[in-house]
Amino acid sequence: MNAGMKINRQWIKTAFILSLIACSPPKNETVNKLTEMEKNNPVYSNTDTSKVDLSDKEWKNILPENVYNIARLKGTERPWSSKYEDFFETGTYYCAACGNPLFKSNAKFESSCGWPSFFEPISKESIIYTPDDSHGMHRTEVQCGRCKAHLGHVFDDGPKPTGLRYCINGVVLDFEKAKKAEKKSGL
Repeated sequence: MNAGMKINRQWIKTAFILSLIACSPPKNETVNKLTEMEKNNPVYSNTDTSKVDLSDKEWKNILPENVYNIARLKGTERPWSSKYEDFFETGTYYCAACGNPLFKSNAKFESSCGWPSFFEPISKESIIYTPDDSHGMHRTEVQCGRCKAHLGHVFDDGPKPTGLRYCINGVVLDFEKAKKAEKKSGL
């Protein structure tokens, strides 16, 4: 193989990689996956407030694996890996498992803990609080008030006015920009 062919192949590889990067959405661009979730998940709704009670097998069939692992198996995503960690668009955050409205963007704050953090939920009904004594710690787990998906934990080291920090796994959140979210959910 001559030097010209090596350079040509390298140039083609470089051009291909650059075209992939150029076609990728910017890091902070939100991809609206709500309609896709609604198609694949029969319980997903931003307006239905009825409780969802599915078997583990049913959840496994309708949720993406990463959402299932956190929402149903109480996993935790790696710190600073959430697309919502450094994200401050105006809108509403929903449960990725069932579509329940959870947090408004004006309740989100920078906590530097590695996960999206909020100081209050949308309503008292949107969150369930349960004791969590796993891993040798005493914490309060927060779950979705509609489907009981594991969301994360709440701590008492947040900002005013509540003094609370809802430390939430971004994998179990969906986001919709304000205008579209308001029309859809009536919030």
